[in-house]
Amino acid sequence: MASRLAHIPGIGVNVVGDRADALADPAMLRLENLDTDLRPPERALELTRSAVDRDDANSYLPFEGHHDLRAAAAAHVGRLAGRHYDPASECVSVAGGLNGVFNALLAITEPGDEVVIADPIYAGLVNRIRLAGAVPVHVPGVATAHGWTTDPQQLAAAIGPRTAAVLLMGPAMPTGAVFDETHLDAIAAPVLEHDAWVLYDAAMERIRFDGLPVVHPAGHPQLSDRVITVGSASKELRMIGWRVGWVVAPEQVLADIALVGLTNVVCQVGIAQQAVAAALSAPDAAEDVAAATRTLQQRCELVLDQLSDYPLVPPDGGWSLLVDAGQLGLTPAEASARLFDRGRVAATPMDGWGPSGGRYLRLVFANEPVARLADLRDRFSAAFD
Repeated sequence: MASRLAHIPGIGVNVVGDRADALADPAMLRLENLDTDLRPPERALELTRSAVDRDDANSYLPFEGHHDLRAAAAAHVGRLAGRHYDPASECVSVAGGLNGVFNALLAITEPGDEVVIADPIYAGLVNRIRLAGAVPVHVPGVATAHGWTTDPQQLAAAIGPRTAAVLLMGPAMPTGAVFDETHLDAIAAPVLEHDAWVLYDAAMERIRFDGLPVVHPAGHPQLSDRVITVGSASKELRMIGWRVGWVVAPEQVLADIALVGLTNVVCQVGIAQQAVAAALSAPDAAEDVAAATRTLQQRCELVLDQLSDYPLVPPDGGWSLLVDAGQLGLTPAEASARLFDRGRVAATPMDGWGPSGGRYLRLVFANEPVARLADLRDRFSAAFD
């Protein structure tokens, strides 16, 4: 094994998902995986079908992404951040959000640099920090009856001379935690002092259950020119299989990120880009995301109600929430196995998802409708009582 892989354990989702696929039991609740049954925007589906017959969609060019997609992505990020981005020099398309995160990390970090990130957090983000040769510095989240909190001063204190970036996500995977202006105010001075970047994973930024607007780091007056925004069609637009994302950032760093992308994946899925551009820029785009968010919130609230006797941490948004397996006297792997074998529920243990991930089990509520979630309490009782 190459040394760069020594501290990359995988994410666990595929193990549980493959086992559930092999069982092929229609009664199994699929709560292990960030798939969704919520359809993408209809206009996006229409354009994807028509793109199959278009010669310009079957092309490597432009390497940086189709012009319409870059214009739509730059305008979208600019609206939320309250500033203008030039689609030609400050936006590049990528093959999904995580490809954008990795490209940015390769462009802004040297081996041994530190990247400040939350705990617990998606293992795919942690693993990409490590694969780039950087070191994750985790700031612990605190689980409360009302959700997750991260102390702004602890976040700021984690930024030091070796910090290349602070990686923010809100709502975060898998916790559904959000950040606010107090966090941005706290990190502004140390970010500027140490010439660090704010790498913002915006994959779920509008999937909020608290009714509050997006807090975009690039909208902060001190951070505006230090923010790299990575977006994706997978979550908000429910276009997982399209594998289209974007990076929007100031020109001086965007050129390096584009060079990494050209060297790494080369280009994105041609037949998918016009569809994503249309979904981003449609007149009803905001309402489309809001409608999907309302459905996700209904499912989340049902899960919380069904499992009110269990140690769950409610999310502020996103597609998932965590169960504290430690309070059940089990490891997450043991809890996952019991749910699978006794309750017919597929759920992923959070081993490797930050230092505290070793006590949590994730439940994804994006792929099962309310009717199928209605007996979740009985399934948990079969597993744990």
